[in-house]
Amino acid sequence: MNIEQFQQHLNAFNIKLTDKQLQQFETYYKMLVEWNGKINLTAITEKHEVYLKHFFDSLTAANYYSFSEDQTIKLCDVGAGAGFPSIPLKIAFPNLQVTIVDSLNKRIQFLHELASALSLDNVHFYHDRAETFGQNIENRESFDVVTARAVAKMSVLSEFCLPLVKVGGAFIALKGANGQEELNQAKKAITTLGGQLNHVYSFSLPIEESERTIIVIDKIKNTPKKYPRKPGVPTKKPL
Repeated sequence: MNIEQFQQHLNAFNIKLTDKQLQQFETYYKMLVEWNGKINLTAITEKHEVYLKHFFDSLTAANYYSFSEDQTIKLCDVGAGAGFPSIPLKIAFPNLQVTIVDSLNKRIQFLHELASALSLDNVHFYHDRAETFGQNIENRESFDVVTARAVAKMSVLSEFCLPLVKVGGAFIALKGANGQEELNQAKKAITTLGGQLNHVYSFSLPIEESERTIIVIDKIKNTPKKYPRKPGVPTKKPL
């Protein structure tokens, strides 16, 4: 996906990027490749693939959930890695207040440098486990939207993310072709944690046609205080 194709397909989502925003994506790409030589951020480094499989893929969430610039939205990205999907969303929607949680400090260091280079404001980074972060009273049920991409299966991911979503908010999981299958195995977890399925969106990325699934879960009631469980337990013993 070249720059022109990137713009064209985003226009279909009613996302029209300014020259400044396009330059931010260019800087993002250059820093991603540069830092990838020092720490393992991504296996995808070809420019056309980064634009399609990282930048555009992250922004597909905006086709199925409104990140309206008329309001301030508090978004938490769990296990963001190299910043996906939250940094592309922040570039496209500067109104977002973004919090990123990742368990690897080297990735957090990269994201700090990236946010500074891109002149992003209202972006906060935490080197922490999702289980610990979600039990902190300051973070718990305080976000309008919680996102996660390529982190864990839905049954586990729901325990990482739903405790952070405030009642009335949403958990958005960006998944591949197995999204529906994962969702079927996670129904008990979602209900237990206070969530309710809003919608499952299945589509293919342009150009290379790989399958994607976006799952939107509404938070309809408070998460029981015992969740998330201690670090490592959700992965070993999914709900």
